[in-house]
Amino acid sequence: MARREDGRDWAYRVDPYGFERPEDFDYASYEAFFSRYLVVLTRRAIKWSKLLKGNNSIQKSLKVKRYIRKGIPNEHRALIWMIVSGAQANMEQNPGYYQRLLEGEKNDKLLEAIKTDMNRTFPDNVKFRKTADPCLQHALYNVLVAYGHHNKAVGYCQGMNFIAGYLILITKNEEESFWLLDALIGRILPDYYSPAMLGLKTDQEVLGELVKMKVPAVAELMERHGVMWTLVVSRWFICLFIDILPVETVLRIWDCLFYEGSKIIFRVALTLIKQNQAFILEAMNFPDICDKFKQITKGTFVTECHSFMQKIFTDPGSLSMATINKLRETCREKLLSQG
Repeated sequence: MARREDGRDWAYRVDPYGFERPEDFDYASYEAFFSRYLVVLTRRAIKWSKLLKGNNSIQKSLKVKRYIRKGIPNEHRALIWMIVSGAQANMEQNPGYYQRLLEGEKNDKLLEAIKTDMNRTFPDNVKFRKTADPCLQHALYNVLVAYGHHNKAVGYCQGMNFIAGYLILITKNEEESFWLLDALIGRILPDYYSPAMLGLKTDQEVLGELVKMKVPAVAELMERHGVMWTLVVSRWFICLFIDILPVETVLRIWDCLFYEGSKIIFRVALTLIKQNQAFILEAMNFPDICDKFKQITKGTFVTECHSFMQKIFTDPGSLSMATINKLRETCREKLLSQG
């Protein structure tokens, strides 16, 4: 695709998911990456077509896990997410449930909170604008309202709007987005969005412990300057890297998240920190550290999603769910004792 100067057409300034590219978007290096990535995508699409053989089902296996780590082609993404997360089975076991939630009695306070966030959700995405046809704000509102009434303990919490928005962009289906949101909030992310957000706070502390083990110099820097992990990584966890890493990279992370669970978040976070260790260690003070953490989520390393995903499975070394659960236990107890 030839590089256009000021006369760039609209389609060129908006990515395939509807996000407007920023003013300083580096078209040249993106095109160089994408022309290479296209070859990978084509090869993966052929392999996935053979794997699915026209069936709309797969069984979990080492081969499927390997395929998912190498990326799910966009045309199969919604289907595979639905199957491997358990959302498909839940949807089939509860026919008409989503519709009944939308038709049932509503909590006015919940509706108000969701409405307030509608215009704040992806203002840079043309598909969520009121002028869009169809405007995805309507689907987003429905999914969040249904979820808030389905899971009253959570209701609605900021951050859920972005996650539901991404799900709608990929599935193009309200009901599927609802069940995927349920898989994430109800099972994959333990207690991230409840009012006390204990699970979220716990996992930020767990990351701190993992950094102590795997990148001790960075942990020591954070401690020396009194920087709490929540200040630099809370949005990584709450938004699952949305608006932090490039869209294509986020989707590749989510491919693995739906299959392998929450440890993927730690793998991504540790890779970002480990790869940029020398850069982070240049920080001289508190604001410096915060700034470095903003910088490490930009640039070629994170844009090149295929090599980035390979790195998350090698860079942090071994990371078992047993280790994470043990750390979760001790960090949760510590948080609860602090009140």
